[in-house]
This record gives sequence, structure tokens and C-alpha cells, in this order.
Amino acid sequence: MATKALFNSVVNWFILQRIDQIDYFIKYPKETQEGLLFSQLFHAEETEYGQKYGFSSISNYRDFQKKVPIVCYEDFEPYIEKARQGQKDVFWPGLIRQFAKSSGTTNAKSKYIPITDESLEDCHYKAGKDMVALYVNNHPESELFQHKNLRLGGSAEMYQDFNTKFGDLSAILIENLPFWVEIINTPSKKISLMSEWESKMRAIIGEVKNEDVGSLTGVPSWMMVLLQRTLQETGKNNIGELWPNLEVFFHGGISFKPYKNQYKEIIGKDIRYYEIYNASEGFFAIQDQAGSDEMLLMLDYGIFYEFIPMDQYYDGVRNAIPISEVELDKNYAVVITTNGGLWRYLIGDTVKFTSIHPYRIKISGRTKHYINAFGEELMIDNVETALKIACEHLDASISDYTGAPVFMTNESKGCHEWIFEFTKQPNDLKEFTEVFDRTLKTLNSDYEAKRYNNITLRCPIVHSAKPNLFYQWMASRGKLGGQNKVPRLSNDRQYIEPLLELNQSIP
Repeated sequence: MATKALFNSVVNWFILQRIDQIDYFIKYPKETQEGLLFSQLFHAEETEYGQKYGFSSISNYRDFQKKVPIVCYEDFEPYIEKARQGQKDVFWPGLIRQFAKSSGTTNAKSKYIPITDESLEDCHYKAGKDMVALYVNNHPESELFQHKNLRLGGSAEMYQDFNTKFGDLSAILIENLPFWVEIINTPSKKISLMSEWESKMRAIIGEVKNEDVGSLTGVPSWMMVLLQRTLQETGKNNIGELWPNLEVFFHGGISFKPYKNQYKEIIGKDIRYYEIYNASEGFFAIQDQAGSDEMLLMLDYGIFYEFIPMDQYYDGVRNAIPISEVELDKNYAVVITTNGGLWRYLIGDTVKFTSIHPYRIKISGRTKHYINAFGEELMIDNVETALKIACEHLDASISDYTGAPVFMTNESKGCHEWIFEFTKQPNDLKEFTEVFDRTLKTLNSDYEAKRYNNITLRCPIVHSAKPNLFYQWMASRGKLGGQNKVPRLSNDRQYIEPLLELNQSIP
């Protein structure tokens, strides 16, 4: 009892200290961000990148805007390759020893994102502590520390390449965790670091089915697969029966909207859901309010934020603005400068600000995952809200989907084509399509204009996928688990065509 009391007092002291620090950057966001930027410019001014772009001569934000270019991965890749081959002081002081390998959504087959000591400690690990601190601060009655956290990462194999290591971000984080963190996590480090997905799933289930799990952390789609298989293995009616002390799911990576009802059903009791926003490039935002669908942008993780209005981005204009100039309910492409050595780097995500006092956001999509073949500018947040309403109206649920344009021909108007994998089929697919289409019109005025009297777009085509279609497709591409995601929207037909072919081939 004395040990437990001491542990709780230490944890509570840490939480109070950290909440005070969070309150500070909420109160002084501009000062926090500018101080961070100039600290990093000074830190990296002697690097190759710093000398090329005159970091030492930058005295204000406008100088930074003028002198340092906005880049995507392909632009920055030559510098990353130098660092991967063991060259020091390329874009961050010293030797960078670890790189997170990410498939991403760029033209490169794989991205190698630098993970410095600073980004590991002051961003990724700091965020993990904050996730818990914000949760416990909201729920002081929580028994989170009395039970295990079930973590589900991706491929966790590390590879030695040149004088550096690369692997999934999960592997880097787990490999560098302090020993005391392992005590509260399940599965074990050994199982978490297994690389082959199906063997790993069997091993995880074999361990966690006998644990006292109080929290879950992972991507909703892959966690759902694990929970379903765990129920099959144990014969339990629901997850709440297996783990009666389960109280929260910390989730990120993809939108939770399509999965909300499925989790309610499979868990069988009320738990809390907290969203996080992270990637190989950094940890960006955490839900700080119970029952909210907004996330607090974390301003003191060694990441300086800029934003490009998406209406300009579509037109090829890349003029970024600082956080102090953002507006509510506008779509922005995110640009980051990080303590991992990324400078004015486009991460490929889009966000909307739901609050500016403090700065809270929602993820609205990807810069490359949208449909704008006819000027409709359809974003993921439009689609997932429309799907939520259609599912509620028709008592249906969806696990995965993708959509793409059908281009105009001399004989027919264009349209959007969708393939939905239902876990609960709607009674009437035609009515589901009508509600989905009608709701998109109310959410997106550009889509409504193109659909008006079928002037540009005719009614969408909707297919119902065979069970496990998307899982089979991802498996065939070697993309199971972790940060691998089904591409929801595409402005071409590179994803939907093979899915339709596979769907037809399944008996």
C-alpha cells in the first residue's frame, strides 16, 4: 500500500507540473512557437542545410518565410539520404542514428523520417506522457495505473543500413522505452517486436487474453481486428466481459467515425475514447476534453507550425502562414519545422481549426487524398460525416471504404464511385446511396453545385464489398498493421480498380 501511495503521489505531482506547462503555451501560443523556432534555427545554423539557407542571418519570421523553402519529401530526400549514409551535420547537428520507415502517400516507395534524440524525448515520449496526464486530469477517479495498457504497433523489425538504423516508428519507440514503462504495457517487448503480422497476432492474443487490461492504444482498424480475433479465441461475448476494468481507448491514425458503433458493440459497455494525432514526423495533437472530437495542438514539442490555405494549395500557391493568422473552419495543409531536422516540411495532412483560444483542430484529410476531378473539392471529413448520417439512418455500419472519380466521356457525365465494406448491411443500398449523396450536398457547396440537376456529376455509384475485401487487399500489398491505412479518397482510380477486380473474384 505504501508503494502504491508513493507511486500515485509522484504521478499526481508530474501531472500537475505538466498541466501548468500546457496552460502556459495555451496562454502564450505565439511566444511559445517563436521561441521554439529561433532556438532550433540557432541549434542548426552550422549544418549544411543551415548554411545553405542562411539560418544565422534570420532575425524574424518573415526572414524565415523568404529564405527557407517549403518542401515535400521528394525535395528533402537527398539530404535524408546523406544523413542515412552516416554523414554528420546535414540538417541537424551530429549523427542521426535512427530513421522511421514509413510507406506514406508520396511518390517514393518508402519514406525515411529522421528521429533525433531530441524528437524522441521532447516530442514522441513527451506526448505519450501528456496523453495520460490530460486523461487523468480530466478523470481523477481513473484506475489507469492499476491495469495494463494494450499497445498495438506495426511491423517492428529494425534494419541496419550504412551506419544507421531504420524501421517502423513503433520499433524505435518500443526499443528505446525505459524499463518501467514495459511493466505497465502488454504485450511484452519481445512479442511487440515481431515482424510477421499473422504470427504476431496469434502471439499477442495468447498473452493479452490472460492480462488485466485497462486501456487500449492503437489504430482503430487494426485494433478492431485484434479484438475480434481475441473474442473468437476466448469465446467471450464481448471485450468488457474479458477485461472488466477497461476504461479508455487512445486511438489515432485514421478517423474513428466509421468504427464508433462497432466498438460500442464489441466492447459491450461504456468506455471513454481519446483521439491522438501523430505520425513518423512527430506527435502533433491530443484530445484534451472528455467526449470531444477536437484535439489540442501541442505547441511545445519542438515543432513549429505553419499552414497553407487549401484553396490556395489547389491552385499551386504555397504561401504559408503562422498559427497566429489561422481562421476557424478553413482547411489548411500542415507545414512543420521540427527538432527531428525537418524544415518547412509538408506532412501531407489537412486540418481545420475548431478553436483558436486555445488552438484546437480536427483532421480534415490529406493533401493527396481528396476528389477534385470536377471542381467539387471533396474532403475526407465531408465523406465520413455523410457516411455516419447514412449509417444511422439505415442502421448500417462500415469498416472500410474507398472512393474515386468516374471521368466524363462523350456519352456520359462524370460521377463518384465508392466501394463500402459493411459490417452491418443497410436494408436498402439504393436508399443508403441517396442519403449519402444528399448529405454530401448539404456539407459541401461545391459538390452540391456540380450535382445540381446532374449538370456535371450524376448520382454516385456504390458497391458493397465482400467480407474482408480490404484486409485481403492490404495483405496482398504487404501492408498489414501499424500505420498502414486504406486510402479513403483518390483523385484517380489507382486504388479502386484493383479493389473492384478483387471483389469480383471473391466467391
